[in-house]
Amino acid sequence: MPADRLSRRALLLGALSTAALPLVAPGRASAATTAMTVMKDPSCGCCGAWVEIMQAEGFEIAVEEMGNAPLVRRKIELGVPQEAVSCHTGLIEGYVVEGHVPAADIRRLLEERPDAVGLAVPGMPWGSPGMGPEDEREAYDVVLIGRDGGLSLWSRYAAA
Repeated sequence: MPADRLSRRALLLGALSTAALPLVAPGRASAATTAMTVMKDPSCGCCGAWVEIMQAEGFEIAVEEMGNAPLVRRKIELGVPQEAVSCHTGLIEGYVVEGHVPAADIRRLLEERPDAVGLAVPGMPWGSPGMGPEDEREAYDVVLIGRDGGLSLWSRYAAA
């Protein structure tokens, strides 16, 4: 009987320590358990490349493919202002991720949890995640979309 109790105790301690891992080691551990839905046009190659990068970064991605008109309607419903629009739209823990937003910015968003619609990389800047080699990157900004539709600087990426 004591050996049986020890096994149950060891099993319980192992389960508790595994469950506590994201609390002690945030970052990739918490991103690995974070699901994101990405809405994109089925013919968009750069959207698929961004999804692959996010998966490699540890995010669990569910892709919903839709034509351009329904995608634009969905962006409007979600509060993405016209000046922040890009090719694909993600939803993660109540936030919108519009366009080629880097994984580090998404993690920061989820950590800081601002009262906002979400993040965007307006347009499709060359060298942003999914848009070509980073060592040829154009300068671009990641903006925070406020609840009022206003945009403010979240992070800036210099040209390579």
